[in-house]
Amino acid sequence: MLAGKRILLIIGGGIAAYKALDLIRRLRDAGAGVTPVLTRAATEFVTPLSASALAGEKVYQDLFDLTDEAEMGHIELSRAADLIVVAPATADLMAKMAQGHADDLASTLLMATDKRVLIAPAMNVRMWEHPATRRNLATLQGDGILTVGPDEGPMACGEFGYGRMAEVPAIVAAARAASRQAAAVPIRGRVTRYIRSVAAAAARARSGRGGSRRPAPAPSIRRR
Repeated sequence: MLAGKRILLIIGGGIAAYKALDLIRRLRDAGAGVTPVLTRAATEFVTPLSASALAGEKVYQDLFDLTDEAEMGHIELSRAADLIVVAPATADLMAKMAQGHADDLASTLLMATDKRVLIAPAMNVRMWEHPATRRNLATLQGDGILTVGPDEGPMACGEFGYGRMAEVPAIVAAARAASRQAAAVPIRGRVTRYIRSVAAAAARARSGRGGSRRPAPAPSIRRR
């Protein structure tokens, strides 16, 4: 259940960022409180004002904002939430997470948190299929990061394939599943069966739309 839960929503800089505004609304409809964090690139697609108005809360953007640090430091911000959702999770954000970078507010929050993290990848199909993205995804899942999507379909760039961000109802379903078991499963060394349960919840949400899109296949990691 999401009622009474606090969700830190990190919005990455991709065309799918506009869906994050609907995600804020749906999460709040489910009873969750949402604190938005926008990357610099995300502000090219959605405005802080829009995100703040829908969330009913302050939007955070800058790691070195003295006012924000005085009110609530980034360490506290990363731990005050019950769940962190990254949507869209761009190839760049996934790479930062996998490699442990912390050079802006979003990546620093992800490094500093001790809470569950759910990502909704979104990128061009070639970027999704790139070996580097596959390696990063495998690393993140091995670290216990939960994933929902991406879906298959037409893209803004004109190509077709996997890379579309999961639809908002699927992300909400995955967030609900993650929140429900957050207290039952340790933060470190999260188990594979839980990842499967989140994927199943997302699949049920997709089937409610008629199953028009198939979930992305599991990554194939080649060893050399």
